[in-house]
Amino acid sequence: MVRLKDIAQYAGVSVMTVSKALRNEPDVSAATKVRIKQLAQQMGYVPDSTAQGLRNRTTKLFGLVIPSITNPIYARIVFAIEERAHELGYDILLAHTHNIPAREETCIRRLMSRRVDGFFISPVYRFEAEARIYVELAARKTPTVLLGSPAPFCRLFPGVETEELTASATATEHLLKLGHRRIAYLAGPQSAPWAHERFEGYRRALREAGLDVDDRLVFQAGGTIEDGTKAALQMLNESCNVTAVQAVNDLVAIGCAETLLSQGLRIPEDISIVGFGNVMTAEYFRVPLTTIRQPKFRLAMAAMDLMTNLLRGQPVESKRLSAELIERKSTAPPRTAAATAPKSHT
Repeated sequence: MVRLKDIAQYAGVSVMTVSKALRNEPDVSAATKVRIKQLAQQMGYVPDSTAQGLRNRTTKLFGLVIPSITNPIYARIVFAIEERAHELGYDILLAHTHNIPAREETCIRRLMSRRVDGFFISPVYRFEAEARIYVELAARKTPTVLLGSPAPFCRLFPGVETEELTASATATEHLLKLGHRRIAYLAGPQSAPWAHERFEGYRRALREAGLDVDDRLVFQAGGTIEDGTKAALQMLNESCNVTAVQAVNDLVAIGCAETLLSQGLRIPEDISIVGFGNVMTAEYFRVPLTTIRQPKFRLAMAAMDLMTNLLRGQPVESKRLSAELIERKSTAPPRTAAATAPKSHT
């Protein structure tokens, strides 16, 4: 490993001069700086970030804690945050919680031990009003930005989120304008605030259209393709005679759509379906999915702006970003008769 001492000896200057030249200190001539930097590069010198961190009390590391990189929503957000962090001279340490509170606590503690300069966290939602690890984060005053809706246990931290309620209402209004009146809803995790807001958007749009919310058309799903499959089978078995389905996210919508197609229903001729998120799979599904485009890149940029201000000691406020409806081939006006499912399915 090449040391400052090796560069100094080769250049015929002191170690202090090499150190100052590489840090662009003003009391070293421009010509000397250029010569030493070129020499350092030729010799393969790599700065010791740990030593620099000890001097500056920074590590140039951010901790990024998310449920899973396999979730396409987070894949785009992680990419954007990493790109911006790279521009600012930071590296990212990534940890997955798999939506398990105990694992989330372990992930955050391990990143604390690495002395990261700040955290980006997509919280593992729970019903409790307090979570020990978030209390500790607040006590340590480590700059922390939430990726997602706030909840009681993490209310002390700023964050970025989508205007979930408004966007979901827009999706329901799209189906109503097409003429649908019996619209099933596949709901998300009960502990997640964003899932509640999306459901409330659906309910609000129905009420504003003068329709009652029929609890028999609401099915508990979750957040995965498998959850969408199970919810669709339940819906079919209960013969709800719906003409459209609104899902809490694209993965649930895709699982539902696959099940409907496998049972002989046509999309959108027999039944329309709309998702939320606009993941890449939605556009390239065999019936391209009408959905809500979440501003994933803008969310990441807004999160980085909040983090930058926190590191500077400046006051910050949480941000909510609007989303838009993307119309594709999975929605159309209903037929005269409602779609009727077979009476039994396995």
